[in-house]
Amino acid sequence: MKNANRLKGILLFLLALSLANCTVVRQGEVGVKRTLGKYSDRPFTEGLRTYNPFITTMVKVPIQTENLEVSLNLPSKEGLNILAEISILYNVKPNDAPKMLRNVGVNFEANLILPVFRSAIADVSSRFYAKDMHTGERATIENAIREQMAKILDEKGIIVEAVLIKSIALPRNLARAIEEKLEAEQKALRMEFVLQEAKREAERKRIEAEGVRDAQNIISQGLDKNILQFKSIEAFLELAKSPNTKIIISDGDLPFMLDNPEPTKGVNTRLERN
Repeated sequence: MKNANRLKGILLFLLALSLANCTVVRQGEVGVKRTLGKYSDRPFTEGLRTYNPFITTMVKVPIQTENLEVSLNLPSKEGLNILAEISILYNVKPNDAPKMLRNVGVNFEANLILPVFRSAIADVSSRFYAKDMHTGERATIENAIREQMAKILDEKGIIVEAVLIKSIALPRNLARAIEEKLEAEQKALRMEFVLQEAKREAERKRIEAEGVRDAQNIISQGLDKNILQFKSIEAFLELAKSPNTKIIISDGDLPFMLDNPEPTKGVNTRLERN
């Protein structure tokens, strides 16, 4: 009985020992063995990994995209301090994880990324005016910070994917001045639109008036004295066919018609010439 209990105890000890020297490296991270204080050169990818728990530890380093959020004051070109919320998107190169651990340590965000970021952003933001951070220059500032950080961090095994300015808080007086400027620009654009509409309407009326004038000129040029006399005679000849009595007087040029106030039967229409 005693031997059986002793054997069971040995088996439990061996099982606990076997479990203690195993670890699981998950997707999105690599494991680096540290034996007697020295990091190995080869990182381990996802899976079940074994090691000697008495002299070795497994340090896990995330290699997926990480978001480091920072809140700080940005110095502008005119000397203002602008409160900003910024995100740094980065990832660790899997093959460079052992080197980074040896040179920087596990607290690489605080020991490496943040100091480099603060230096880069202070240098870049001081080249721009505060108002530029509210315009299309924001993307230029973000890219300039990322590029300056990459010059240092890339060789350390860290890839800076993006630097994003999430929000900024301008001084109240400056923010109001920018708003007033934008409002003035909007009013100017609106007035320009109204003026363009007025010009188009005036042009339309001018073209319409020219068309009426040209039509009147064509009509006046086409209706000379002979045509008017001929058309008048034609009209009076048609009227003369009416059964009513009419008196038509002509001076030789244009006839003039008088209605007979008391028409008489059997009296024909007369055409008299003065």
